[in-house]
Amino acid sequence: MDKNTLKKKNFEDINRISVKCMRIMGYFLGMFYGLMVFIGDIKQKPLTVAVLICFVLILIPCIVIPLFRLYGNGLTRYILVIVSTLIAVMLVTVVGKFAYPLILFPIILASLYFDRTFVLFTSFVLNAGILGSVYYQVTYGSYSESDVYDLFLNEALPLIIIVIFVTFIVFFIVSRNAMMMEKYIDSAITMHENEKYLIFAFSEISENKSKETGEHIQRVAEYMRVLGKASGFDDEYIEKLATASMMHDIGKLMINEEILDKPGKLTDEEYETLKNHVLYGEALLANCPGEIMRLASIMAKEHHERWDGKGYLKMQGEEIAYIARMMSICDVFDALTMKRSYKRAWTVEEAYDEIIKGTGKQFDPQVVRLFIQNFDKFKEIHARIPDKQIL
Repeated sequence: MDKNTLKKKNFEDINRISVKCMRIMGYFLGMFYGLMVFIGDIKQKPLTVAVLICFVLILIPCIVIPLFRLYGNGLTRYILVIVSTLIAVMLVTVVGKFAYPLILFPIILASLYFDRTFVLFTSFVLNAGILGSVYYQVTYGSYSESDVYDLFLNEALPLIIIVIFVTFIVFFIVSRNAMMMEKYIDSAITMHENEKYLIFAFSEISENKSKETGEHIQRVAEYMRVLGKASGFDDEYIEKLATASMMHDIGKLMINEEILDKPGKLTDEEYETLKNHVLYGEALLANCPGEIMRLASIMAKEHHERWDGKGYLKMQGEEIAYIARMMSICDVFDALTMKRSYKRAWTVEEAYDEIIKGTGKQFDPQVVRLFIQNFDKFKEIHARIPDKQIL
């Protein structure tokens, strides 16, 4: 997680909120039209045409942006502001003073983005729209050219002054909020990095207890990133999965070293004791706050489950959490390719064949397909992060 990632996520969230605001504007527009019809002071035909055009304009961001997933697109906010400006100016042109409050909606929308330049851009577009309204009324309306001065002085100028005044206030509010947002993002990054460091250190202790290296948890985290991306998860969730995966064997802290490091085959009693590390891991993490710890608890408990129900806890198929099914392949692949006290290190090709053999038995066929499609990335990670010998 870095500053750019957090800013991008925040930008996408603001765009979602802005789209919702446009929907609310559509509801308000319907009520506004009903009120104008009830009052009866406005010509119905121009009002109806204007409202219909406004509804069409509102549909552009409310349908196109969600449909094409444009929340992260840099042009989205400009589309939203320009559409809301066109709506406000059109209603002011047709309805007059009754629609004056709407002229501030684009400025309010722009203030959500913590960007002073964007606020100034919105103000410029609004004032240009107000002047355009004057031009339209003189050219196509009932006003004559001699009325231009009065129209500008009595209607356009007050609106322009209001827009400039509100822009001035919003500019400084946005400046303050932008500074606070920067501090918040810096604090969030620092906290996340500290949490990640502590998780890695804690996980490495559990691996070193059984004479395994911290490279195992690093590789597993990278494998989880690969499968997480292949599964279609967003970057934030993938990062959480990768961090949580490092704690999948945390329960080994509660297992005797003589069992963990025994060079030969375990007795039935020893094997039953070893299997308990999944429950110990769940217990250690279950009450820890935060989504990362929740994900870690799931993976710690279920990463030794099998698709056919013959795992440690006898969970079967989709009873097993999807992230644990991913974790199972990542852990087994890395365990097979590692040298242990009781086995040689398999080649990546041998490990690949073993996982293929386990399709529909030990492993979820869907996750195996993703593993096959991304096997080159697994090989690259395995080569990039080799084991270091512990003395």
